[in-house]
Amino acid sequence: MRCVIAGYPFDLTASEVEQAMSGVAPEAVTGQSVRIARRTYPAKQVGAVLTGQDRRDFTAAEVVRAMRRLGFTCNPESASGRT
Repeated sequence: MRCVIAGYPFDLTASEVEQAMSGVAPEAVTGQSVRIARRTYPAKQVGAVLTGQDRRDFTAAEVVRAMRRLGFTCNPESASGRT
């Protein structure tokens, strides 16, 4: 599936996302998150790993939108209520 993150097009599949995130330890979730292979990652961490871009170059919403289209479960914010 083609998605645009920070103005750059990326062709991603769910299996490619799972493979890219395998072996990556999830950081603490304080905002929007993505559930990948029974682990919950901050959306910005997922975006940085997948695109190789600096986290300041894209929004969590862009990553969440792309991950939802690929069929991943996304959460709007952490359980603590911080964004």
